[in-house]
Amino acid sequence: MSPPVDRVQDDAALPAEADVVVIGAGIAGITAAYYLAQAGKRVAVLEKGVVAGEQSSRNWGWCRVQNRDEREIPLAQRSMEQWEKLVAETGADLGFRRTGLVYVTDSPSELATWQKWVDMARTYQQHSRMLTGDEARELTPGNTQSHRWIGGVQSPSDGMAEPAKAVPAIAEAARRLGATIHQRCAVRGLDTTAGRVSGVFTERGRIAAPVVLLAAGAWSSMFLRRHDIDLPQSSVRSTIFATEVAPQVTPGGLATPGVTIGRRRDGSYIIAAANRGQIELTPQGIRYARKFWPTLMERRKSVTWGFGGSFFRGPGAHYGKWSFDKPTVFEQEDMRTLDPMPNTSIIPAALAKIANSWPDFAGVKIRQSWGGWIDSTPDAVPVIDQVAAMPGLWLSTGYSGHGFGIGPGAGRLTADLILGKPPIVDPTAFRYARLVDGSPIRRPGMF
Repeated sequence: MSPPVDRVQDDAALPAEADVVVIGAGIAGITAAYYLAQAGKRVAVLEKGVVAGEQSSRNWGWCRVQNRDEREIPLAQRSMEQWEKLVAETGADLGFRRTGLVYVTDSPSELATWQKWVDMARTYQQHSRMLTGDEARELTPGNTQSHRWIGGVQSPSDGMAEPAKAVPAIAEAARRLGATIHQRCAVRGLDTTAGRVSGVFTERGRIAAPVVLLAAGAWSSMFLRRHDIDLPQSSVRSTIFATEVAPQVTPGGLATPGVTIGRRRDGSYIIAAANRGQIELTPQGIRYARKFWPTLMERRKSVTWGFGGSFFRGPGAHYGKWSFDKPTVFEQEDMRTLDPMPNTSIIPAALAKIANSWPDFAGVKIRQSWGGWIDSTPDAVPVIDQVAAMPGLWLSTGYSGHGFGIGPGAGRLTADLILGKPPIVDPTAFRYARLVDGSPIRRPGMF
């Protein structure tokens, strides 16, 4: 079941032309559209479903620098600033607040890994701090398992936002700046002239545009293959559940062994069981298995494997060369918004673990659970770049499960690059070619 998402006013009339067409109305596409419209560009956002219908509303809501891959740290830091600026500029309720994030552990090896990260992050003026066992217990009051904590790590300046509210609110702000939002309007393919982008074909007709930004999340790789462009991408099925209002045990996000919780503004909690993502076998997964294999072996204890309907239908399936003048898979009703079934078998154990750790949680009921598809790259770092083989085509995708918090910074960086402005951070780490030019693919840093 999809989580509830604030609705966005739709622009029914499709423009004949635009300066930039954005494919995908998740946080990557919407924030880029906002900054492009702010710069005076005519922007049309095209979404096969609804704004924030897929992964941008199905995540934890964490906005963090803590425990990110080193390559993402500068962008994550700028993104935290952009969250605050967006609140001020739009006057909208994004649910953003700097609550701090805390990770605690009973594992010496995990603690050592966090120490290495904190030492590295100091070179970026990141003020995370290691916690002793006593400090970890002080930050988890009432937890009956806290005697196990040997330490932890805390980032007081990190925080959270409300996924179901933030992206729709930014979309409405982009509309006020002149962008148009077209929901239930799938893009079937790209139009090209002399090898470069000249527009898009949609289910409602063609839009002429010299620049197209593909920010289609889990659908990006399949869409690009229709145009003979490779993007190594895999999808991981996640499960999240939300509780009813419950006693406060943390003001923000808290990661403990086995379960992660985040307190929402209404007093309920978002909960996820640690290391329970599922990789389902698909033709796309087979296609890119060699590129992902080192990472999969390193992370094999944190995922499970499965086989199901996603092999035959969905972003990982094989659709060949579809026609642009006929309905596509994007227009099939159950594909408009990917809504995978949550793995409900893990929920009772996760809830029992929380109730065992915090007696005040005993009897708290589940309000809702949902699944999502996380789009991942082999090195778990996004692609924010132009495709040299097709001038005018830009990518913002592959955020690997941690794109929501970094979204405003990524949108600003994407807009800077498209506009030819000095980028807010060095974009080298996000270049597209690193995944396809034969360069050794770095293993992911921390997630």
